[in-house]
Amino acid sequence: MSTNRPSLLSAFDELLQPERFKDYGPNGLQVEGKEHITRIVSGVTASRALIEAAIAARADAIFVHHGLFWRGMDGRITGWMKQRIQLLLAHDVNLFAYHLPLDAHPTLGNNAQLGRVLGLGADARFGDQDLGVIGNGSFADADALARHVEAALGRKVVLAGVPADKPIRRVAWCTGGAQGFFEGAIAAGADAFITGEISEPQAHLARETGVAFIAAGHHATERYGAPAVAAHMAQQLGLTHEFIDIDNPA
Repeated sequence: MSTNRPSLLSAFDELLQPERFKDYGPNGLQVEGKEHITRIVSGVTASRALIEAAIAARADAIFVHHGLFWRGMDGRITGWMKQRIQLLLAHDVNLFAYHLPLDAHPTLGNNAQLGRVLGLGADARFGDQDLGVIGNGSFADADALARHVEAALGRKVVLAGVPADKPIRRVAWCTGGAQGFFEGAIAAGADAFITGEISEPQAHLARETGVAFIAAGHHATERYGAPAVAAHMAQQLGLTHEFIDIDNPA
């Protein structure tokens, strides 16, 4: 079976509702390719490696969280940008990208899917555009939570602000580069906050407040939303889907 480009775009927009968000770049179709689509490849970032892998997999469309275009970037199509776009156009591959709408979807989004992987359920939201989530946890202390995250994601994490013998009962999280949500997580009553990255101020704040901060990797925390959405859409429309994970240590 197959669908056409406008129908697939409409289905993505209906599911993810990009009009609800003030975002850092355009959501939706970023590069137009062929009209008829039977195979979708999903991935985290529209890197050249992902585009090349999708072409090798004979994809008609790529669905990602991190697209090509961001607010305030240099608009010239040169160097690495030219190489990525040239590959897409030469092989007539559509590129769909959804940033904050993909983070926020209540069941298929990055936050919901990270919660699924970690065995955590959210019961409240916080932060800018309600992107942060928080729910109950049951961990002896921050070290136990950190070990749990490492086991679930298959990578080492950075743990800051480790209060001795403090049980973790409320866990907040927001995938990717959401270290700026830490104060909101503290205000929401979190004992620990999980995101992808840590910046210098958060280590001090974690120590001073006694709220644990876990940086588990930007890519590692955002591996799950894109394939969940693309697989859902492929099932709905009778398409073929493949997730290609291009490793990224960041």
